[in-house]
Amino acid sequence: MAFEAIEGQPRAVELLRRALASGRLAHAYALVGPPGSGRTTTALAFAQALLCPQGGCGRCRSCALVAARQHPDLHVLVPTPPETNPKGARAIRIALIRELERQAALKPALAAWKVFVLDDAERMTGEAPQAFLKTLEEPPARTVLILILPRAGAVPATVLSRCQIVRFQPREDGRSAADRAEAADTLAEVRAQGVEALFRRAQVFERDRDRAERLVDACWLFCRDLLLAKSGAPPRLLGDAAGAQEIEREAAAWTIDGLLRGIALCREARQALAVNVTPRLTVEVVLSRLARAAA
Repeated sequence: MAFEAIEGQPRAVELLRRALASGRLAHAYALVGPPGSGRTTTALAFAQALLCPQGGCGRCRSCALVAARQHPDLHVLVPTPPETNPKGARAIRIALIRELERQAALKPALAAWKVFVLDDAERMTGEAPQAFLKTLEEPPARTVLILILPRAGAVPATVLSRCQIVRFQPREDGRSAADRAEAADTLAEVRAQGVEALFRRAQVFERDRDRAERLVDACWLFCRDLLLAKSGAPPRLLGDAAGAQEIEREAAAWTIDGLLRGIALCREARQALAVNVTPRLTVEVVLSRLARAAA
């Protein structure tokens, strides 16, 4: 939970450490970066430093409670399915924000601060962002709000403008590499074999929303790498620097406009998955349109 355990994000960690050391804390932070980059771990380490009497010693009862997510002044909000449909799309709905408002109005129970972490904050739906904006505009005393976001544009600008942005760089791991490889292989097969391959590949996503989200994210990164390669960017900027030559060859089959449309398509698909659109249908749309764009 300590900052020392966070790898690969020195700038983000240093920014938060300076805020703690100076005592000049923002009332809200937006930790912005791709999944797997350490955003949630960093948010909890920041919370531990705020809630521990010794600034995050890692040995006291307060630190143990934060590590177990049982500290009475730490509230971690995550997207949940509708009460009437446990298999439905997970989201942060207005009721959860109303509960946050109620808890934030109370005095800290054990520590000097209260900390609220909104994981996957981009999943706020309906009236939730507007309700949350009211809390940001009139933040309760001794309260720190932390939003976990994949990108800055994932929430309304009015919400983001009231947060201190802390950016996280992509961090390579085995799963993200496997997701990228699956996306590239699937797209190549659909392009070569057509509708039959599309339906065969898409059926595995019928009830697996998480896997569908990872595929869409991987397609987004695939298009991003192609756009960078087509623009002459150095290989070190690519998500898959080792495959730079193959990416450059693939990029030759695309136009700039086609790649920009592909990136927009993936963004729209990600938003659709957050509001209960069928995962299989979403994957079919993404794969079919990307395959046609590169044909």
